[in-house]
Amino acid sequence: MADTGKVVLITGGGSGMGREAARRFASEGAVVALFDVNTAGMVETVGTFDSIHSWTVDITDFDAVSAAVREVEEKLGPVERLYNCAAIMPFGKLVEQDNAIIHKQMAINYGGLVNITQAVLPGMLQRGRGDFVSFASMAGIIPMLLTGAYTATKFAVVAFTETLYHENMNSGVRFACVCPPAVATPLLKQGKETAWPKMLESQGSPIAPRVVIDAVEECLKKGKFFVFPTRDSKIGAIMRRFFPGLIWKQVHQVEGF
Repeated sequence: MADTGKVVLITGGGSGMGREAARRFASEGAVVALFDVNTAGMVETVGTFDSIHSWTVDITDFDAVSAAVREVEEKLGPVERLYNCAAIMPFGKLVEQDNAIIHKQMAINYGGLVNITQAVLPGMLQRGRGDFVSFASMAGIIPMLLTGAYTATKFAVVAFTETLYHENMNSGVRFACVCPPAVATPLLKQGKETAWPKMLESQGSPIAPRVVIDAVEECLKKGKFFVFPTRDSKIGAIMRRFFPGLIWKQVHQVEGF
């Protein structure tokens, strides 16, 4: 992102992909606003950057999100890019996973996207410009055993973002739906501490966050909606579309049930 002084709003800015993106954009001259409930994490993200600002916001609270967005735009200027990274990722069998955890995932991963969209996107549409970047996952393309609750949230993110894109084509706002494989961020720890699928272990090492950010930039420049950062993720999307049965057969073989 080379537009010096433009305001970037990042949800989930206290760690992981949000932190990586914030530091990247700040180093390139952007003014960055972070939203997260992880106040201490945001302090670490800000570090020595004078151009990164933080707001402690519960992304599931629409009134709080709306108020914080208004404050950001009053203090920093109009949001020119939204990076929606906020997510949690505990795994487990659907009938065994705690009911509250399943609902919490949907409230944060999908409901948070709905809230930040309705608070930010109308301004972008009114100005006729902006970048709307929604972080889904390959889990939003290919379902997998032991990841059902998380996968459901990411399928919702994909459907919501794709519909937004088509409802607002030719508006001047650029949309991107990011579908990476496993990325080397603290989010993976949540999965590994609950129920880690053998299928994910078989896919090799997680990719670096910078690979994902680079892919987003490239797709925005080219006007591509779906962002598949690796060759394998692109192949996986094709396989899911045309050969879903083969994917499930492989999943059952690897997991052993």
